[in-house]
Amino acid sequence: MKKVFAFGVAAGLLSLAACNNTPREQAADNIEANAEAVADNLEDAADAVSNDAVEANLENAAEAVRATGENQAEDMRTHDADTNLKNGI
Repeated sequence: MKKVFAFGVAAGLLSLAACNNTPREQAADNIEANAEAVADNLEDAADAVSNDAVEANLENAAEAVRATGENQAEDMRTHDADTNLKNGI
């Protein structure tokens, strides 16, 4: 019974730790979620067309959007808020 209780406490603490995101982490998560939604829409559009070239272009655009979102989210997580080191400003 003690093991079950300890496991429950550990699971509860992990869930609380996951909810305690900083505003920067939340913003980075939002960037990734938005990029994923746009990429999914592009892939849905690619599935709806019959032209292979257009389909390939839409799929490439979806991959580019995902990569950009991941890069921007990583920048949000790792760079100081007062500087814009990535753009050299």
